[in-house]
Amino acid sequence: MKIALTQHYVDHELRAPVGLPRFEAVDAALPGHYILVSATGTATYFLRYKDSSCKTCHQKIGRTTDISLADARKKAKALKAEIALGADPHAEAKARKAVPTFSEFFEEHYLPYVKPRKRSWKRDDELYRLRIKKVFGQVRLNQISRQQVQSFHTDLLEEGLAHATADLHLKLIKHACNLAIDWGMLTEKNPAARIPLFNVDNKVENYLKEAQLESLLTVLHTDENRPVCLIALLLISTGCRLNEILSAKWLQIDRVNRVFRVEAINSKSKRVRSIPLNDSALEVLDQLDTEGKFEHLFINKQTEKPYTTIMKVWTRLRSKAGLPHLRIHDLRHQFASFLVNSGRTIFEVSQLLGHSDSKVTARYAHLSSKTLQDASNSASVVMKGAMKKAA
Repeated sequence: MKIALTQHYVDHELRAPVGLPRFEAVDAALPGHYILVSATGTATYFLRYKDSSCKTCHQKIGRTTDISLADARKKAKALKAEIALGADPHAEAKARKAVPTFSEFFEEHYLPYVKPRKRSWKRDDELYRLRIKKVFGQVRLNQISRQQVQSFHTDLLEEGLAHATADLHLKLIKHACNLAIDWGMLTEKNPAARIPLFNVDNKVENYLKEAQLESLLTVLHTDENRPVCLIALLLISTGCRLNEILSAKWLQIDRVNRVFRVEAINSKSKRVRSIPLNDSALEVLDQLDTEGKFEHLFINKQTEKPYTTIMKVWTRLRSKAGLPHLRIHDLRHQFASFLVNSGRTIFEVSQLLGHSDSKVTARYAHLSSKTLQDASNSASVVMKGAMKKAA
């Protein structure tokens, strides 16, 4: 309803007619300017205008209790002038709303991107669904603050998570936000940037003493479950990762050149790598009865399909050997210890283990203490020999 608005009318007569939930008092003196009266009696000045797409928009100016009619008209006129020059009072708000929430970005953009590119994408999805979604899911990317991410990172420890697991959550948020920035969906700085990781060294390495190694090898050579025993023997003979052995096919075995070629899809580095087959590894292959019958080296006789896990049998085998805490991955570490303690260089160990960065292999450097001691003793031998000649 168009009304010749006055300050007196606004202060004393402005109210919604009985039965109407809301009421618009349109200012007859200024097109587009009006007062909206809600059902609760709250009255607010607005300016109605059309944006560049000819969509009708409403810009709030202020409540009648906070601003006079004269000042409201001045602000409305100023807004109309800006709009006539191409400005859009809602542009900033629209831009904010255009930024996706973390859930929208993660589910519609991040996951489709990483699924074909990251072997551990299911772990990312798990971290997101279990904890990240609950805290940041409905928050727009540009509204996530560094303090919120820092608090979330710290609170994970209060939930009983390990430091390394808490760091995985932070890394995932940081990676997702970096992608959002790269794709132009987030123009602000990464909220997870510069938040330090806990970086607690939680690496567990179980190296076998001579008697323990003998016990394990005895079990692996005599236990009735030959396929799983042979898998373990091949692991400790080559330093391969478990998935590389379980997915191994006969086409990848080159007996002439004594090489096992791991396909990129099964390699952690996502690159084809060639693993030398030593005498022990070849002895394991000679005991397999799947060549020429099956595509894969190791077949579960009950299902006649490749193994997907051996953990139940491995738990029994390690307990039988008196090594209840020995993990299947420790066989890879044990292979590395054989190499280092035999005087092989860290570079050689890195190549055999398929590490993309020799810094990763440096964790085994401490194993060479005996080799270094022997090297140091060689200097002592020379000195003692010189002293005998002098005498």
